[in-house]
Amino acid sequence: MRRKTGRLLRGLALLSTLALGATACGGSDDSSDTKAVSAGDIQAALKKGGSVTVWAWEPTLKSVAADFQKKYPKVKINLVSERSGDKHYTALSNAISAGKGVPDVAQVEYFALGQYALTKGLSDLAPYGADKLASKYTPGPWNAVTEGDKVYGLPMDSGPMALFYNKKVFDKYKIAVPTTWDEYLDAARKLHKADPKAYIANDAGDAGFTTSMLWQAGSRPYQVDGTKVKIDFSDAGATKFEAVWQKLIDEKLLAPVNGWTDDWYKGLGDGTIATLATGAWMPANFVTGVPDAAGDWRAAALPAWTAGEKASAENGGSSLTLPALGKNKELAYAFVEYANSGDGIATRVKEGAFPATKAELESPDFQSTKFEYFGGQEANKIFAESAANVADDWSYLPFQPYANSIFNDTVGKAYVSGTTLADGLKAWQDASVKYGEEQGFTVEK
Repeated sequence: MRRKTGRLLRGLALLSTLALGATACGGSDDSSDTKAVSAGDIQAALKKGGSVTVWAWEPTLKSVAADFQKKYPKVKINLVSERSGDKHYTALSNAISAGKGVPDVAQVEYFALGQYALTKGLSDLAPYGADKLASKYTPGPWNAVTEGDKVYGLPMDSGPMALFYNKKVFDKYKIAVPTTWDEYLDAARKLHKADPKAYIANDAGDAGFTTSMLWQAGSRPYQVDGTKVKIDFSDAGATKFEAVWQKLIDEKLLAPVNGWTDDWYKGLGDGTIATLATGAWMPANFVTGVPDAAGDWRAAALPAWTAGEKASAENGGSSLTLPALGKNKELAYAFVEYANSGDGIATRVKEGAFPATKAELESPDFQSTKFEYFGGQEANKIFAESAANVADDWSYLPFQPYANSIFNDTVGKAYVSGTTLADGLKAWQDASVKYGEEQGFTVEK
């Protein structure tokens, strides 16, 4: 899944739905959320029939909805898929705030889930039996949808990270594929010396990439306990990231190009951007966005911070949720479970989605899939191993969308001025603390 983290949720912050004083806007009835819903209740609802409105941009859901309706002909799925990113969240927040027009099912990305959960905008799915599904999912996505014994969504996809590299460029300059970030730094120097127009990667400052890298490095800058949060970018993991990335910036080894721009696609295509560390959802974007470079690229394990380590991280991914003010809850949950835990998974994987479920990730058919774009490489083996090596103790802030929206005004300065990454992260920390306190959170620094 393509991410647009930097821009994604400015709209949400502006809507003030995350202010603690506005929690009532979610309108969740706690008593209804804790009422157990049996499998019999859900089957009875399916037999009776009705309609379910789903707001989601994930393209494979169209086929899933068709299959679901074929299996349950008395149920009508109204899939509203024309919105994504800012527009999707703005519309969802507006509907929740207004208390009308709220969909029965909504796609919500992992980094934004905490915000809606905290403001009681989402139903707890544990009473529907979702808490019994934990063992089906890889650690990162499951951790993202749960808080204590509550389950705020079922994981739909995941983004275990890998290193995509241009083999043609690496071969041309006899550069070994880096297995550690120190080797990556050396590869960056060797490449740029051999061709001053070529860079190991692009990076103009991106919040989602930075938090993923901190995650892999073992940094845990955010600790969340309800409305109590801690924000601290001074741990050892953050220091590891700063040490390598500061050298890449200081030595001008990163292309100053923003992702998802024409220049970015051009650089990926002509070899002047030689690697991309990102989520396993990227292959489809290579195929559609950089078709002329087919055969040049390969996937590899994400470089380690210490030789031999296997730690990875997630980048991207989303869930299907039940907004608290939605209707037809039993039918809505039945669809979510079908799409993300049942037969719908096979449909989605077949159409190119990257699953969050262990069975699919570990299946021989999935892992032996050959990617023509990557020269016939069985890249899913790399992605599946990455998914298994994601630590499950990462937390996003309950106001992560706002924090991401101010990234370029804080950390981003390290890419365009004499500000160091360490100072930029401290500025990001201070601004996030200030905002959290203004919203009524108890913030420990």
